[in-house]
Amino acid sequence: MTTPARCRLTRPRLPEPRGPVSAGVVEALRSGGSPVTDGAEATADPYGEDLQLALYVLYELHYQGFAGAPADDSREWDPELLALRATLEQPFLAALRADTERPASAAAALDALLVEPAGHRPGSVSHHLRRTHRLPELREYAALRSLYHLKEADPHAWMLPRLRGRAKAGLAAVEYDEFGAGRAEDVHARLYAELMAELGLEPAYGHYLDAAPAAALATVNLMSLFGLHRALRGALVGHFAAVEVTSSPGSRRLADALRKAGAGPAAVRFYEEHVEADAVHEQVVRRDVVAGLLADEPELDADVAFGVAATSLLEDRLGALLLDAWTQDRSALLPGHHADAVARPA
Repeated sequence: MTTPARCRLTRPRLPEPRGPVSAGVVEALRSGGSPVTDGAEATADPYGEDLQLALYVLYELHYQGFAGAPADDSREWDPELLALRATLEQPFLAALRADTERPASAAAALDALLVEPAGHRPGSVSHHLRRTHRLPELREYAALRSLYHLKEADPHAWMLPRLRGRAKAGLAAVEYDEFGAGRAEDVHARLYAELMAELGLEPAYGHYLDAAPAAALATVNLMSLFGLHRALRGALVGHFAAVEVTSSPGSRRLADALRKAGAGPAAVRFYEEHVEADAVHEQVVRRDVVAGLLADEPELDADVAFGVAATSLLEDRLGALLLDAWTQDRSALLPGHHADAVARPA
């Protein structure tokens, strides 16, 4: 089992830019000045490396921030940075709305997620990893998902002041489990850091940002986008529900993959914890959080369905990228960050 010192929370360094927009954001934080993008945001690909990294960096000001960014605590609400963020959010949100196949209702969207395919599902990362249980792929997957899991449940906490009654109580119950049920050693983000250390990865928060392609950043940006806008509270509930409904079976497959690969108990524990906990959470989320929200605000049904669909869309995009790389014996990480390079020094 890893020690608490190895699961330290440190501010990540500012990432290497991937285009003119992210360069403007990174330089603004490094220098303390205004973001200069020369209008590049107007033509940036909404799913592309430049826009997604810029959004990620701007959103991170609401989480832990960055080392090497003077006074970034005070820049969380900087008007110029917020204005640029809003400009970048518009094409991202528009692309999500255009590219999702909207279910007839929130209930229909969640029912569809409950259909588990039998045997090997070609488009599923967890099915692939359970079948192949290749340690380099498992380590790449763990490194990429760390951007999500080391802030697991944090964006969903933004829902609490926006809900009431049954929905708020249900969300608080699930979040209580995610945050360790009062035990710091059981906080799920800490369990993930211990998984990473067991696999020989660096467990520091945000460490693998430079290695993560846009498809991985987008899955994290989605919950930040939904969480930071009260108008998108229904979509955030949909995202939350989609994560909880699909977590238990996927976690079972990933725990199996890690055991087959010879990973230690600290690596397996994170997913084993989610097999049982999220099977219960799924019922609470559907019965209390989703149903409670829609009892209070039935007009948000389409927004909840959109949140489910957008979550599936971005997870499928990331899955396709990973499987395309691995089936061709390539690293799924950005150039310069192949499987051997993500390991911690011995």
